[in-house]
Amino acid sequence: MSNNPSSNPSTHNPIHPSTSKVCVVGLGYIGLPTAALLANRSYQVHGVDVVQSTVDTINRGEIHIVEPELDTFVRSAVNSGKLVADTKPVEADIFIIAVPTPFHEGYVPNIDYVVSATKSIAPYIKEGDIVILESTSPVGTTDKVEEVLAEMRPELFPSLNTQRSTLNTQKSKIFVSHCPERVLPGHIMRELVENDRIVGGTTPEATEVTVAFYKTFVEGEVLATDAKTAEMAKLTENSFRDTNIAFANELSILCDKFDIDVWELIALANRHPRVNILQPGAGVGGHCIAVDPWFIVHAGGEDAKMIRTAREVNTYKTEWAIEKIKNAVNEWKLSRHPDTGSKSGMTDSGSKREPKVAVMGLAFKPDIDDLRESPALYITRRLIADGLDVLAVEPNIESFKEFDIVEYQEAVEKADVVTFLVAHKEFKNLNVQTELDFCGVLRK
Repeated sequence: MSNNPSSNPSTHNPIHPSTSKVCVVGLGYIGLPTAALLANRSYQVHGVDVVQSTVDTINRGEIHIVEPELDTFVRSAVNSGKLVADTKPVEADIFIIAVPTPFHEGYVPNIDYVVSATKSIAPYIKEGDIVILESTSPVGTTDKVEEVLAEMRPELFPSLNTQRSTLNTQKSKIFVSHCPERVLPGHIMRELVENDRIVGGTTPEATEVTVAFYKTFVEGEVLATDAKTAEMAKLTENSFRDTNIAFANELSILCDKFDIDVWELIALANRHPRVNILQPGAGVGGHCIAVDPWFIVHAGGEDAKMIRTAREVNTYKTEWAIEKIKNAVNEWKLSRHPDTGSKSGMTDSGSKREPKVAVMGLAFKPDIDDLRESPALYITRRLIADGLDVLAVEPNIESFKEFDIVEYQEAVEKADVVTFLVAHKEFKNLNVQTELDFCGVLRK
C-alpha cells in the first residue's frame, strides 16, 4: 500500500541546493555520479569511500570508473569546491547510502555493507536529517537501516519501544527512505536526471520530504510509495528483464541444436506487432539483473518458481558457452593432429601446441568497463583454470590483476579460436574467418 504523505513533516529542515549539505556513502558506479551531479546542482557534497586510492583520485578531479560525461562532472564539481571525498562521513542534512548489496554463498542476500554504512553515518545524524538508501536491496532493508539508527541514536526516536512494528509508525526526528537507482551504465549522467524515480519512506513524512529532495534535480516523475514497495519495485524490474533474457538465451540454445540462425529467427519473430524478443548473450551480468532476482527467490521460496527458473537458465547459458568454446578448441586440435600430415598446429620442432583462444570482451555489457558479475569474465577465468591458452581482450580497461589484457586486433591475428562474448563497438567491423559469436556483434 502506498503512503499518503502528510502536509506537515514536523522537524524537517527546508531543502535548498545552496544551503543543504549531502553526504554520499559509496563512490562507485552510482554513488560517484550522484555525488557529482548534486555538486553541479549547487549542493555541497561530501563523498565517502573506504578505498583511499578512490578518494585520492576523486579529489584530484579524476575518475576511477568508465562512464561517459562523468569525468566532466567530477572535474567541475571538485574544481568548484562543491565535491570533496574522504574515508569518513561528516554532518550533513541528507545522507545517501549507495554501497554494494551482493549475496553470500547459496545466493543468500548480503546487506553487510548497508549495515556498515548506516553505522558509519549514525554519529553524524541530527534531528531533521534525511537518510536515503539507494542500494538495490532485499525487501525490509530500509527498515533495517532505521532499526540500526534507532539502536545507535535512540534520542532521535523518542517513542521507540521494544516492538518493531511501533518503530514504523512512531514520530521519529529523522526521515528514512528508499529510492532505488534505475540507470543504465553508459547513460548514467543523463538517466539520473531524466528517469522517473520511486521513493518509499518508512513513514509518510519520510516519503514526502525525500520526494521533495529528488524533485530538486530529477526531471522525470518522482513517484511516492512506501519503503517495502519501493524495494520490491526495483527487484521486480530486474527480475522482469532477467526472465525475458532467459527466454532469448534458451531460444539460442535450441536454435544451435536445430541448426537455425537465432539472430535471424529473432529478427523475423520481432516483426510481429506484439512480439519483442531480447537478444541472447553469454549469460547475464551486472550488479543488478544477475543478483536482484535471488533476493526475491530467497524470500519467496517455492512461490518464486519462474524467477528462479530464469536465473537458472541464464546461469546455464554461461556454462553452455564454456562447453561450446572447449569443443571448438578440441575440433581445432583434431583438425591439426600430426597424423593428418599437416604442420599447422605444430611447433618448429614438430611437437603439438595448444591453440590460442581469443576471448573478446570481459565486461558484463557493451562499451563499459564494469566487470561486476560478468559472465564473460567468469568464462575467461574458467578457460584459464582449465589450462587453455587464452588471449583476454577488454578495450575498456588497460590492465587486470589476474591476467594480461591483449589489444583486440593483436588477439584476432594470433588466435586460432576467436570467441565474442561482449558486443563492444570495436569488434563490429572485424574480419574473422572462424569464430564463436555469443552476442551477435558480427551480425550485419
